[in-house]
Amino acid sequence: MIIVGERINGQFSEVERAIQNKDESIIQDLALKQVEAGSDYLDVNVGTAVPSREKAEAMVWMIEAIQAVTDTPLALDTPVEAVMKAGLEAVDNPPMLNSTNADPNQLNEYIELAQKYNASLVALTMDKDGVPNDVAKRTELAGNIVMAAMRKNYPFDKLFIDLIILPVGAMQQQPPIVLEALSQLQGIADPPPHFILGLSNVSQNTVERSLINRTYLTMCMANGLDAAIVDPLDDELMDAMITAELLLNEQIYSDSYLQAYRKSK
Repeated sequence: MIIVGERINGQFSEVERAIQNKDESIIQDLALKQVEAGSDYLDVNVGTAVPSREKAEAMVWMIEAIQAVTDTPLALDTPVEAVMKAGLEAVDNPPMLNSTNADPNQLNEYIELAQKYNASLVALTMDKDGVPNDVAKRTELAGNIVMAAMRKNYPFDKLFIDLIILPVGAMQQQPPIVLEALSQLQGIADPPPHFILGLSNVSQNTVERSLINRTYLTMCMANGLDAAIVDPLDDELMDAMITAELLLNEQIYSDSYLQAYRKSK
């Protein structure tokens, strides 16, 4: 399972304050804790911490602060192309671009951008009409993404398709739709692309956030999810993920399998 640590995001109050005050220690502490907890990538998102005109500068500042303490690859998380490009100029290691949608013009542009920087790419199964409400449209858009990558010879091992999970409290029919789409898409290519979710969206504005997150994560893994943007500091979620890998025969059993997994990171 590829883990993208979600905590360096200006939507969190402590990160918002750190960005506004240029307090590197908070950013660096979160980076190190997430790496220790098992993150393969660190998500970097300015959020709403600063005005739009300052977001590119803030993205570069965050990247430089993180890279001063760890060489873990970064996932540059922004919908603004100028902010993404500023971040790409600042990274030391091949990053992940999060994200493009499936609109052909944007998708092709971001594939070329990813190729230029040897980056991985998250592509969302949404277009000008928004997030689909059914399995068929999600799988159709996923197919379009795969075909666009194939036409440009972009490697599938760098492509992450995000089927977009929406909050269960507002749209309870959405979690099973994503599960079915995941299941149907397992044979979309050989080898297949990665499948990723911003997991915490499923529990947005609910009371039992951690429980919902870890339950849904294991369900998605059983249907082919192999990457997720999550809070790796949630020990119960990480334990559930490690155990799911064990039960899917992706880890070797021992009585201390939880500790063994963490030591391997």
